[in-house]
Amino acid sequence: MDPDIAYENGSFIPDGAAYPDRWESEARAWREREHLAGRARLNLPYGPKDRQQLDLFLPAGRPKGLLIYIHGGYWRMFERQRWSHLAAGATALGWAVAIPSYTLAPDARIAGITTEIARAVSHAAGLIPGPIAITGHSAGGHLSARMVCLDVTLPDNVIGRIKHVVPISPLSDLRPLTATRLNADLCLDPAEAAAESPVLHTPLNIPVTVWVGAEERPAFLDQARWLTEAWPTAKLRVDPGRHHFDVIDGLQDPDGPLMATVLGGL
Repeated sequence: MDPDIAYENGSFIPDGAAYPDRWESEARAWREREHLAGRARLNLPYGPKDRQQLDLFLPAGRPKGLLIYIHGGYWRMFERQRWSHLAAGATALGWAVAIPSYTLAPDARIAGITTEIARAVSHAAGLIPGPIAITGHSAGGHLSARMVCLDVTLPDNVIGRIKHVVPISPLSDLRPLTATRLNADLCLDPAEAAAESPVLHTPLNIPVTVWVGAEERPAFLDQARWLTEAWPTAKLRVDPGRHHFDVIDGLQDPDGPLMATVLGGL
């Protein structure tokens, strides 16, 4: 199959073009409501660059711990403000949620974005005590997986608090992307594609659950399976009826299976 078609999602999802506006509208309404309630701390810098900021959403009481959500967009699109509503499930369960932005390609290489997210994770960990869970979608799934690779530098006291990582529809092997038009922005050469592929890294001894929609493109089903085959710490969960755009909706539901997986037992 043509690599560009293999990694194209929106054209194969009914009304796929409507999703970005829907995400933005739902996120804005959630963010405004939480801000008025005093439960949102917005635009917190974790570094000196313009996009090195995160939003922190708090539960009604003392947080049980911290969930970090890393957004997708092929490392080229979107920002933290489009995903605020995905904090709803975790905050209802008593957890704080940090959602960072990061510098986008082509202004940053993927290796640099990985470093930025490690910095965001460390900063967010300093804001909220207790256990940490990390999740992310698509390119954010890649970045969430990278946080538990041995070559990524996180402080020992942060690593010791990470109890579960749930990459959602992750890109776990970047080598196929070098043959796509995406690479005009990503600028991946063979060495960086290999170095930034979680499947080629040894993970920390931290539980990992790879979550993917059953109705996703075959390439994303493969990417999810490859990670669980490569990592002995990883389990695979296939979400029935979900495609690449609605697979994250479960993060809004405190009683749903995705939230039960992300925070289950923590």
